[in-house]
Amino acid sequence: ILQGYTFQNLEIISRELEKGLFSINDKIEENTIVRVRGLPWQCTDYDLGKFFIGLNITKGGVALCLSSQGRRNGEAFVRFESEQLRDLALKRHKHHIGNRYIEVYKATGIDFLNVAGGSNNEAKEFLSRNGKIIIRMRGLPFDSDSKNVVDFFRRGENSCEIVDNENGVLFVYYPDGRATGDAFVMFSSEEEANQALLKHKETMGARYIELFRSTVAEVQQVFKRSQDPKNFHPNSKDVQQPPMSILSPELLAGNNKKDCIHLKNFPLECGIDNILEFLGMHSQHIVQQGVHLILNSMGQPSGEVFIQLDGEQSSQNAVLHKNGKAMFFMGQKFVIEVTQCSGEEMNLVLMGLLSSNLTNQSSNNQFMQSNVTSSVYSAVNQIPSYIYSNYNSTVNSPTAQIPIIPNQYLSQGGAYSPLMWYYPTPPISPSSYLLHSQMMQSFSTPVMLILKNAPFDISSNEIYEFLNGYDIMSDSIQILNNSETNSSDVLISLYNRIEAERILVEKNYHKIRDYQIEIYLSI
Repeated sequence: ILQGYTFQNLEIISRELEKGLFSINDKIEENTIVRVRGLPWQCTDYDLGKFFIGLNITKGGVALCLSSQGRRNGEAFVRFESEQLRDLALKRHKHHIGNRYIEVYKATGIDFLNVAGGSNNEAKEFLSRNGKIIIRMRGLPFDSDSKNVVDFFRRGENSCEIVDNENGVLFVYYPDGRATGDAFVMFSSEEEANQALLKHKETMGARYIELFRSTVAEVQQVFKRSQDPKNFHPNSKDVQQPPMSILSPELLAGNNKKDCIHLKNFPLECGIDNILEFLGMHSQHIVQQGVHLILNSMGQPSGEVFIQLDGEQSSQNAVLHKNGKAMFFMGQKFVIEVTQCSGEEMNLVLMGLLSSNLTNQSSNNQFMQSNVTSSVYSAVNQIPSYIYSNYNSTVNSPTAQIPIIPNQYLSQGGAYSPLMWYYPTPPISPSSYLLHSQMMQSFSTPVMLILKNAPFDISSNEIYEFLNGYDIMSDSIQILNNSETNSSDVLISLYNRIEAERILVEKNYHKIRDYQIEIYLSI
């Protein structure tokens, strides 16, 4: 340059990504695609654009991949303008986004189109609108319409406008026309979209609405999966209905809303990730800390799980689509039984008051039978002693302290220990759950309970009276008033998890005045 050299062919570097649409039948140059792995789950297409800064990406050239549960799985495909740029992108293998190193590999045009391509005309019409940022909404009431969505974004101090107003809302449906609870909206600027994201976890009716920044490829993937007949079971007469409760109505008083599902016959070695993968898109409706793996009295997996969803329609959809479906695990086929139940029924099973027809299974999934009357008591003595080693007590014999309720309704071998492990719902991605060491630590450290739907003007004295007899940490009560719902959320700290779970089992759905209290364990 100092000697007078001039550049003849200047390359213009794009400063930002542009939207673009792809059809599943488009032809893509094979030598312009890379596969990216190891992305943080919250990574957006714009973050990937920054990672490959200086290398021009085509319009719509970033396709973030979703797992079978509809959640980002840490992978993406990126299409560059030329083979030379693709080769330069490969040199960024093992570079970092934040604290995570990113893997970059060659990929094919078919790989890219399987993620970014689509054929749904409604989705194409939405994506062709003159907007810049796409926001995904989850957890919508099933009867909500476009006006409800527009009003949701217009209200309050973080008011913002959707592109094309009511015409700019794209709802996601199953093949039979029923809503999935998902929708996409578009905003005209980065500032407007950031304003919209401040409404994350605000309510529409009685539902908390989740908001996430989305992409063109994500819209295409969500629509393809929601319309895939393999994810849909239209014949409701084949759905096994939950059995009628054999307990009296008095024992079942409380939350009879059937927003839970009971799944049986999982392989004993499978984990939460496998369960969520089986549920597919229905797992997005699981409430916080809503996955409850059931261990038998020996402290081993039973093959059963209770899952709390965000409404009766969500649980009904899960039963409709997943009951009787096969799961393949380690070369074997398992037919999973899925039934709908209420939170109260779930709690009664966990307490041993209601039969779940649980049978013990060996590691090769064969059934074993034993004498019920003796197993209920003898099983507790066989629980490994390390389970009690971190308790804040001097318990020598678990049977002397832990109440065991003989289950007169249980007709098959096996029993529940009254001590149940509650596993938290994984975050959006990647899935995670408590390891054994973490789980044991959680039983000896303070934990927090959340009491929802308390009276708006509730006092600390009323809370102490409601929880009389439980070991609450002094001065730990926090009351959060919600003027929109005319109620309060109460945060309470307990010295250990044992006490927290005792409150959860014994006081959930009890009333303070005329308000039915919902209790959640915060992890």
